[in-house]
Amino acid sequence: MTADSAVVEEWPVWLEVNGHPAVTWMCTPDQLEELAVGWLHGEGYIATRDDLVRLRPCATDLGFWADVNPERVAAVAGENRARVLASGCGAVTTMLADPHTLKPAPLRGEPPAPDVLRAIFKEMMARGERYNETGGIHAAALTDGRVLLFHAEDIGRHNAVDKVIGAAVLAREPLSGRGLLVTGRISAELAFKASRADLAWVATPSVPSSLALTVAQRSGMVLVGRAVSGTPHVHRPGA
Repeated sequence: MTADSAVVEEWPVWLEVNGHPAVTWMCTPDQLEELAVGWLHGEGYIATRDDLVRLRPCATDLGFWADVNPERVAAVAGENRARVLASGCGAVTTMLADPHTLKPAPLRGEPPAPDVLRAIFKEMMARGERYNETGGIHAAALTDGRVLLFHAEDIGRHNAVDKVIGAAVLAREPLSGRGLLVTGRISAELAFKASRADLAWVATPSVPSSLALTVAQRSGMVLVGRAVSGTPHVHRPGA
C-alpha cells in the first residue's frame, strides 16, 4: 500500500433548511443526498420521505437546500436542544436533546443471537471497500437481523448512520423494528438518531456511553457492546 492510497477523503458539505444555514459536515463525499435526508430525519425535520418538500443540490459547491414543512422547523426549534461538543474526533458541534424528555417506551425488539450478529458484522466489514483499502473509516448498516439492508462508510460515524437512515427514508423502506450496526462506540447522539428512527437495537464492536444507555433505557432500545466478541454485552431496558 502506498501512502497516497491510504488516505480517506474529507470534504465540507453544507445544508440549508428553508433558507437558513443548518449544518456543515466534514464527511466522505459520497451518498450525500442520503446524508442530508438522514440528518434531517435524525434532527426531527422530517419523519417520512413525504415530509421533504424538496432537496436541491448546489451546482457549484458541495451543498444542499432543503425545503420542509415550516411547522416541523418550529417543532425542532421548540425542543430547545443545547448545542454541545459531541464525543467525536475533533470539535464536532451538535444539538443534543435532554434524554429525560424522552417518553418511557416498552421494549422495541431483540437483537439476533450472538453468532448471527457476528455473521452480519462480518458481512458489513467485507462490504467496506474504503475500510479494506485504508483502515481509517467508519461504517454503518441497517439490518432486519438476518441480512444487511443498507450500508454506508464515512470518515464520521455519525455521518455513516445518517447515510443508512437516509437511504431507507429515500427508498420508503420501514425503519421501525430494524437494527443498526456501527463500527464506533454508541454515543448519545447516535442513540438519539436510532431512537427517533424507532430502531429496536444498536450493536457495536466497541461499547455504548453512559448517556447512550440512558437514551436507550427510556426509549425501549437494546444496545449491544462488544458485539463481535464471544461474550457480547447486551444492555436491555429495565435490566
